[in-house]
Amino acid sequence: MKNSNPSGKPGMNFKVLGRVLRSLVHHYPVLFPVALFCMAFSAVAAAVPAIFIQNIVAVIEEWFRTGDWAGAKPIIVRKLTLLVCMYAMSITSNTLYNQLMAYITQGFLYKMRGEMFEKMQSFPIRYFDRNKHGDIMSRYTNDIDTLRQMVSQSIPSLVQAGIIVIAVLFIMIYYSLWLTGIVLLGVVFMVAVSGRIGGGSAKYFVRQQKSLGVTEGFVQEMMSGQKVIKVFNHENQSKEDFDKVNTALFRDAFKANAYANTLAPIIMNIGNILYVLIAMAGGLFLLSGVKNISVSGLAFQVSIIVPFLNMTKQFTGNVNQVSQQINAIVMGMAGAQRIFELIDEPAETDEGYVTLVNARIADDGTITETDERTGRWAWRHPHNDGTLTYTELKGDVRMFNVDFAYIEGKDVLHDISVYAEPGQKVAFVGATGAGKTTITNLINRFYDIADGKIRYDGININKIKKADLRRSLGIVLQDTNLFTGTVMDNIRYGRLDATDDECIEAAKLAGAHDFITRLPGGYNCALSNNGANLSQGQRQLIAIARAAVADPPVMILDEATSSIDTRTEAIVQRGMDKLMENRTVFVIAHRLSTVRNSDVIMVMDHGRIIERGNHEQLIAEKGTYYNLYTGAFELE
Repeated sequence: MKNSNPSGKPGMNFKVLGRVLRSLVHHYPVLFPVALFCMAFSAVAAAVPAIFIQNIVAVIEEWFRTGDWAGAKPIIVRKLTLLVCMYAMSITSNTLYNQLMAYITQGFLYKMRGEMFEKMQSFPIRYFDRNKHGDIMSRYTNDIDTLRQMVSQSIPSLVQAGIIVIAVLFIMIYYSLWLTGIVLLGVVFMVAVSGRIGGGSAKYFVRQQKSLGVTEGFVQEMMSGQKVIKVFNHENQSKEDFDKVNTALFRDAFKANAYANTLAPIIMNIGNILYVLIAMAGGLFLLSGVKNISVSGLAFQVSIIVPFLNMTKQFTGNVNQVSQQINAIVMGMAGAQRIFELIDEPAETDEGYVTLVNARIADDGTITETDERTGRWAWRHPHNDGTLTYTELKGDVRMFNVDFAYIEGKDVLHDISVYAEPGQKVAFVGATGAGKTTITNLINRFYDIADGKIRYDGININKIKKADLRRSLGIVLQDTNLFTGTVMDNIRYGRLDATDDECIEAAKLAGAHDFITRLPGGYNCALSNNGANLSQGQRQLIAIARAAVADPPVMILDEATSSIDTRTEAIVQRGMDKLMENRTVFVIAHRLSTVRNSDVIMVMDHGRIIERGNHEQLIAEKGTYYNLYTGAFELE
């Protein structure tokens, strides 16, 4: 939602409010209208007693004048009985709508969080590159909480207060236009004050939500980088940087709440002054014999002035309530807008129609699709003429004259051509920033190329559904991510239908089985906080096992052994060699010893391939690779 508030005025974002209300009706088409009806009934029940009070006071006046208690008593009893029944019904409807709104609010937030998370899974990697993770988290916590307050408290209070104001206004008009006119003049003044102060409050409530997201993003970043902070003695600078964002949050929150807290007592005191003015005006009208103008046709008398004073208090009190809830709704809309911005963020596009299927391949090469897991796959390729062809998944990956830029106009890859035949091991070496990892990111379509083509088994990868493309690729990254759960759960993450035995075999293949069996609980050892209870090398071994259990035909190893010591690397390398058998493998490594046995080695520099060949060929050429291998140059 790039421009959900066209006016640009804080607090005037009715499109967001309307969307929240439509969502509530959509998710609760019966319960939400029932809750609204109960709110409305409760509000009307709170306004109607003024009529009963006027009637009772009028009867009492008549009793004092005539002394006819026998005639007045049944009328008073009947009116009081009706009044008690009205209050009882009001209490019932209040209880019912509060219970309903508690259920609706929590259910609505449950659905919103689910919608946000589901949508987030469809975002391209670019979204997470340009948005701080802490700010994204703030939408799930702070913004959801402001939405909770708006739905559970502010909207019901606003609806009730608004209905009471309207109902009481009509009752006041029914009894006296003169006194109603005085009240309305006071309300005009109240509205002017509310607009003046409330506008500033709304502006800073919006800024407060944004500052809160920035602060949480900063804290999350500092938590992730604690080791770096301590190693470089950066604690004091971190405190200073935090003080800046925290001060900005304090300033916005203070101004927002200062405006809001100033408004309530001002409105309340205007209401008190108005109460006194009505009492004085009513007394003067009563004494001077001024003719009353009203729908009721009643003259000025005590039975009108007494309930009118109560109605004035009720009217101004609810006007004050409306002004207060508007501030809360503004803050809720600021949170809701940030939530809807996440939900409305464009999903990763996928125009692919070629899918990956399990296949049986006969001796004559005939391919048959099957639902059973056979260990062999094929690309299911529908054509425009209605025909359907199957291409065996072999792992033939080719790039032709590929250019790419993360930021338009700033290419990081220039005219890249790579030919990886099935079963080949292709290695990329070069300094940091040379473009090695970018190439692998293009193969799995984390990003799309600007120019050129990438073909997978002869099929343009743009035609392959991204989920199927990525299912055919195994990847082990330099930065390991382990999830909360057991070791077995983390290995099985590579293929959710893998059996325990298959996971254990994958761990043995990766060289992780030995240390896993020594953990408390072995494969059932619980991991949390990205596997903080494991060494970096152990975490990497589990990540390799996770890729192994997926059993993909193409593997991408991005500095897969960078966090493993030399002794462990020798163990892992044997497992990696088994893992790489009969697979197309792309390897990115700083340790040139790990790429020595590659079929093809690509030497990269500033987004270009400057040398290619196997180890012996590149050594014989005595170029950049030779100088890197012999130590004449450093990769960095």
